[in-house]
Amino acid sequence: MNKIEHLGIAVRDLDSAEQIFADILGTNSYKREAVASEGVITSFFLMGESKVELLQATNDESPIHRFIEKRGEGLHHIAFEVVNIHEEIKRLTAKGYRLTNPDAPTEGADNKLIAFLHPKSANGVLVELCQEK
Repeated sequence: MNKIEHLGIAVRDLDSAEQIFADILGTNSYKREAVASEGVITSFFLMGESKVELLQATNDESPIHRFIEKRGEGLHHIAFEVVNIHEEIKRLTAKGYRLTNPDAPTEGADNKLIAFLHPKSANGVLVELCQEK
């Protein structure tokens, strides 16, 4: 693991959340991106070497929609940058960690390959592995 790549925050209203986080962070979002396969629109803020990612569901089948319905808005995941996502998946699954999607990695926002460790494997925290494509 190289660094914390980003913190993912689930929100109901992306426009409102962007304003709140622009106020808090003192900077504007530098981009929005839709990820159709995940049913989300993302918005990114750059903070030093790390980012804050806001996620709004685009449909009722989205993992973000289900998360908000179950837990409300808030911290959804922490993402770590890795050099070789395939090797990290192999290393972690060999130690018994479960992936949320066994067909990982998949394409994510911000030009990344991504995979998620199931929260039951990580003290209730959804952990994302990210590798630049």
